[in-house]
Amino acid sequence: MQGRASHALTVAGKTRRHPSKKAAGTKKASSTVSRPKKRTSGTSRRTAPAARGTVRRVAPAAKAAARRRKLAPQASVRRKPVQPAAARRKPADEGANSGMTIKKTTQRQGFKTGEFIVYPAHGVGQITGIEEQEVAGVKLELFVISFVKDKMTLRVPTAKIASVGMRKLAEPPQVKRALETLKGRARIKRTMWSRRAQEYEAKINSGDINAIAEVVRDLYRSETQPEQSYSERQLYEAALDRLSREIAAVQRVTETEAVKEIEAALAKGPRRGAKPAEEAEAEEAVVEDEAA
Repeated sequence: MQGRASHALTVAGKTRRHPSKKAAGTKKASSTVSRPKKRTSGTSRRTAPAARGTVRRVAPAAKAAARRRKLAPQASVRRKPVQPAAARRKPADEGANSGMTIKKTTQRQGFKTGEFIVYPAHGVGQITGIEEQEVAGVKLELFVISFVKDKMTLRVPTAKIASVGMRKLAEPPQVKRALETLKGRARIKRTMWSRRAQEYEAKINSGDINAIAEVVRDLYRSETQPEQSYSERQLYEAALDRLSREIAAVQRVTETEAVKEIEAALAKGPRRGAKPAEEAEAEEAVVEDEAA
């Protein structure tokens, strides 16, 4: 009997121990299950403010859209009709063309086709046309100047008119003053002929009508005076040609008539008789002293 009782007690003890293990297992299971629940609850709490934030952010955008919708009819009324691109470009093109025309007129300085001009190195010429040429990728506007007597054609850029000294024909008062210069007394410097020749050439190529008249006056020789040397004769004829051509162009007469008018003005000057031998020797002595 005692053995049976002890066996019953052991069985009872074992049964008592097993439920505790199950309880512990259930506790562990419950702990493992409860943790994910806490995580889900945390995520729900975190996402809730984010959702509220999105709602608050969207609200101003919706208000702005509503304001735009309200103002849309007014804006459409205030808008001006859109012009085509071609119509918008026309004023700009017109302004550019007007600017180009103003620039061209300023560069031409009043010179026109068919007009007679004075080019310092060649005398009186006529503008026969205006051309445009491209040189080294740059467009240039050129005056085409014809010198009929010299059988020469010259092209001068319009932008370089002032630098080359090209000018219009002299006015009638200037021509009258040049004719009065011819009637004056010759002013010959007592220097070597080479220096005087350089001065005369500079005056002839200056293009100044009064300076050219001075050369004609100083180199003129009457019948009573000794003949000119070859170099003097060449300079005199060059100056006479320049002066007669300009007077003929201004007065609209032939060159022959202009030469006769110049010679008449020279004849009215003081008489130029042959110099006495003493004065000639004195002048030669002065020239020799300066050369030494």
